[in-house]
Amino acid sequence: MAICLLKNITKSYELGGESVEVLKDINLQIETGDFLAIMGPSGSGKTTLMNIIGCLDVPSAGEYYLAGKEVSHLSDDELSLLRNEHIGFIFQSFYLLPYATVLENVLLPTLYVANGSNREATEGALRLLKLVGLEDRAKFKPNQLSGGQQQRVAIARALVNDAELILADEPTGQLDSKTSGEIMELLAAMNGHGKTVVLITHDRITASYAKRVVHISDGRLKLEENAQDIQDRGAVI
Repeated sequence: MAICLLKNITKSYELGGESVEVLKDINLQIETGDFLAIMGPSGSGKTTLMNIIGCLDVPSAGEYYLAGKEVSHLSDDELSLLRNEHIGFIFQSFYLLPYATVLENVLLPTLYVANGSNREATEGALRLLKLVGLEDRAKFKPNQLSGGQQQRVAIARALVNDAELILADEPTGQLDSKTSGEIMELLAAMNGHGKTVVLITHDRITASYAKRVVHISDGRLKLEENAQDIQDRGAVI
């Protein structure tokens, strides 16, 4: 079953009185349990594509289905509810609240969910912190953590509402190679537990952790390859 289905997606913006097409006739299907990397240089349209997949933006034309629901014409409030129900986000810059503890940062998405108790949410967040190896850092503040530890907090936060789809936008962009490998191993493990992962990256070694890779250039999807293709070109997992 496809968790994401994009049909003839176009995205345009008005700049200086002119319409600029950023995405052009995108067709893409992402199956439940997939691990997809979207690769492209700066300005290729990959972040705009991620924003549409993540319901942070809507297409100018075409249809987008998330978990079987066509979302292109939903209101901002409806999009927000859909995001919180189905999607967890991991960003390059972590976006942790500096004044909140690690546990409080992980719990943040649960504030927008009516189901469940605070106790259940806290217990779930602590289980996730144990999963990412930070159970002993629950009361720390972000500035007391390394970059890799902060990204692990962001991964736990993305999982706290049991999201089906994890969107990771350059999640290793601020990390050294060793820590990057650890973060990608963790995302691969999440995929192994049934989570669908969509990774935005420009780095071939990072992309080699995915099951398949699509390339985007000038707003168009150009070609697709699998992880073995990436490895055969010299990337080492």
